[in-house]
Amino acid sequence: MRLAQFLAAAGIAARRKCESLIEDGLITVNGSKVYTLGATVSETDDVRVDGKRVIPSSKSHFMLYKPLGYTCSSEDKYAEKLAVDLMPKELGRLFTVGRLDRDSEGLLLLTNDGEWANLLAHPRHGVTKLYRVSVTGPYTPQTLAQLRKGVLHDGEFLRPLKVIETRAGRNFAVLEFTLNEGKKREIRRLCQCCGLEVEKLLRLRIGPLKLLKLKPGEFRELTLAEVESLRQAALTPPVPKGLTETPAVPAKPKPPVRNTPRPLNPIVARLQKRYGDKGKPIKTV
Repeated sequence: MRLAQFLAAAGIAARRKCESLIEDGLITVNGSKVYTLGATVSETDDVRVDGKRVIPSSKSHFMLYKPLGYTCSSEDKYAEKLAVDLMPKELGRLFTVGRLDRDSEGLLLLTNDGEWANLLAHPRHGVTKLYRVSVTGPYTPQTLAQLRKGVLHDGEFLRPLKVIETRAGRNFAVLEFTLNEGKKREIRRLCQCCGLEVEKLLRLRIGPLKLLKLKPGEFRELTLAEVESLRQAALTPPVPKGLTETPAVPAKPKPPVRNTPRPLNPIVARLQKRYGDKGKPIKTV
């Protein structure tokens, strides 16, 4: 992984601070000073800060129900509350995987595994995320069609992978959005362009991982199977825009129509033999 990520995962400092340490020549790798931010290292390399060996920490992976009002950042002097502050200090330094804006809530991943985090967060991998969104404003079937079609906002085309209506009225709706990109405030911008105001935005799922029974502020460690399933979700080719997540199952072919006439009822067959098709008796020799 990149040197700055390695240092941050080991708890030295936030990633940007680690980049400053590299640029100031305070980091050595295998006895040589490194000034390049793009330098990469492995766990077997001898990495030191001011001569002190950096011991990589064991990898941890957690899921958290992020409440409203918390910012997804390791350091932000303008943020009142940080999501990482909800985690116990004894767990060591953790950082969030991707972002969930301050006014949104729900499933958030935290880890000290930089490689795993980058795999999940990079847009090219297209890991799907499911959101339940409550909106207000004029709502019609045409509104839903426009949300599915997408909009152009500030020079950026916004189009979700899927939109499902779960409940709706004249001036409100509860919708489920599936995204596979990480555009900033995409759902809120999309709804705004369609005349809707987002009242609540809850992330329910990331890849195969669901929020389920966690309550706001609660967290738990992921199992090895869950960590690997998320990794595999990132390595699976993303679904192209305009297609559903699961392709439609092709209909079973209908059996060929047979031209063989159905057998007659025995009584009808005897009457036809005796009287013919027009009801007249058939003369026999």
